Amino acid sequence: MTGPTPLDPTFTALPYRGLGETALQRARDLGATHADFRFERVRSQVLSARDGVLQGAHDREDLGFAVRVVHRGAWGFASGVVLTPEEAVRVASEAIAVAELSAAMTPAPVELAPEPTHRDVTWVGPCETDPFATPLAEKAEVLIDWTQRLRRGADVDHASAYLLQVHENKYYADTAGTRTTQQRVRVQPGFEAMGTVGDTYDSMASIAPPVARGWEYVAGSTDAGAWDWDAELDEVPELLSEKLRAPGVVAGEHDLVIHPSNLWLTIHESIGHATELDRALGYEASYAGTSFATPDLLGTLQYGSPVMNVTGDRTVEHGLATIGYDDEGVEAQSWDIVRDGVLVGYQLDRAMAAAMPELNDLRSNGCAYADSPGHVPIQRMANVSLQPAPDGPSTEELIGRVERGLYVVGDKSWSIDMQRFNFQFTGQRFFEIRDGELRGQVRDVAYQATTTDFWGSMEAVGGPQTWVLGGAFNCGKAQPGQVASVSHGCPSALFRGVRILNTTDEAGTR
Repeated sequence: MTGPTPLDPTFTALPYRGLGETALQRARDLGATHADFRFERVRSQVLSARDGVLQGAHDREDLGFAVRVVHRGAWGFASGVVLTPEEAVRVASEAIAVAELSAAMTPAPVELAPEPTHRDVTWVGPCETDPFATPLAEKAEVLIDWTQRLRRGADVDHASAYLLQVHENKYYADTAGTRTTQQRVRVQPGFEAMGTVGDTYDSMASIAPPVARGWEYVAGSTDAGAWDWDAELDEVPELLSEKLRAPGVVAGEHDLVIHPSNLWLTIHESIGHATELDRALGYEASYAGTSFATPDLLGTLQYGSPVMNVTGDRTVEHGLATIGYDDEGVEAQSWDIVRDGVLVGYQLDRAMAAAMPELNDLRSNGCAYADSPGHVPIQRMANVSLQPAPDGPSTEELIGRVERGLYVVGDKSWSIDMQRFNFQFTGQRFFEIRDGELRGQVRDVAYQATTTDFWGSMEAVGGPQTWVLGGAFNCGKAQPGQVASVSHGCPSALFRGVRILNTTDEAGTR
């Protein structure tokens, strides 16, 4: 167990253990070769404020259980919300019936990579103060105050703020004997200032990352992972004023120093999704797309320059995809995806690991996740992160190496093709670099490249002191659609000769 917060007693009072044993026994009696039971309670709350007024507060709770089986070589799945033994029997029986129907349409029997049995283990993510135990009025007061402080800026016409919170409890049991009980809390606070000068409208948002922490992240904490909200609230209106008056960028090739608050999203789209093995094998082709990083290129694809080292990680502290055990009972791990610029690994669940036994010693690396008790677990992204250089330079030192270029801070819009190869990203703030020094902001910037050209142009990565864990709450995948939270850590990094577009010129509006 990690973290000081115990399991929520209102969850442990629920009858999940008895329901699980009943459901698994029914699946065994009907001949399942594998069965697992997952009981979940997912609580979420969203608050939003604008111009000093609370706009809304929304609460939701998703509570229920699911049974998944392998029977006659095929998957079967069913779920329910009535917490009785009779319903557990019915749901298990329905999962078996689904598998019997699916067997005729399953070309090859389902195989699962082996996993050690984890008997009655508990994992609790770090959280000092449960945000759901914090009064709504206190949280609303913080957001309202943020918008009022932002509006003191001379060029700020409107300001908004929001807070997303999730408290997730899961119990997992399977016929192999694994039993896991887990708890995760995650929060995403943010704000944005909007303004107009002449005919120019723009905005400037917080670059604070979402984290797997509690209310202490918003209210203020003294640990190393604290965010200085006061400093950013003072800084953003001034940055917006400068941006509104900034000249448009001159298109062409530029060197880039990219801050982690922007680079995490490029990692997510061009590495994280591209190295999901189900996508690379074509399982997501009808909806989420495929990948240029196909398994035949494993060990030979030059994904980027030799300074590029990327890991998949389900264990990093405060990571949004950090767990103790995944939704197939697999213990969390960390592994290499890109080593010295070469593709060496993928993200795997148990079925994908069985499909490529040469990966990870025929073991899943713990990437199965379902976003609710009503959804089947699918392969989902780990915390995919670019590693810093152990004795690497500071961000200022990277900037000092650039004669003509841009310093990129904060994420904004993005576009990438279905193979995760051709992309275009914008950002919150672009500062011109001349002769190793920052010279002020420019506007209307997008950087464009192919994945391998972009990562191949990376000349240097910063040291551990530049590393930040970014991420998002809203990674979508699958049919029916599911949403997962995931973090991506990275240092500041220097890229040479990247194509820069002036977005206003490209749009033909000037």
